[in-house]
Amino acid sequence: MNYTGDVTVEAAWKALQEDSAAVLIDVRTQPEWAFVGLCDLSALGKAPLLVSWQEYPHMNVNDTFVEQITGQNIPRDAALYFLCRSGVRSQSAAATMVAAGYEHCYNILSGFEGDVDAKGHRGAQGGWKAAGLPWGQR
Repeated sequence: MNYTGDVTVEAAWKALQEDSAAVLIDVRTQPEWAFVGLCDLSALGKAPLLVSWQEYPHMNVNDTFVEQITGQNIPRDAALYFLCRSGVRSQSAAATMVAAGYEHCYNILSGFEGDVDAKGHRGAQGGWKAAGLPWGQR
């Protein structure tokens, strides 16, 4: 593991509540944000930072990913929580930001939609949505 560690969606939500400097970075694609939904952090006075790990539609790694995050002037010792659909892309994103000099980069297990259920669908088994955490669509 080349990042700080894995956390559940519930632990990430609690950390975002308790740590005013903590940042949620959603690394999914623009279509995922638009059509699947976004974490709603408004009750915390925050919003997720939206920076795609891969560029849609070809899904090549975003070669400006690090610059897009460092350009936000986030302190290097702030806790960064990375979220994707199911917790895979966010691992790579967290590892990349540790390599870029950020000290506390966490992968959110199960991501926004969680694992595929018995019917082959996401969103009901694991993840932000299934945990009943605040979210919405644009």
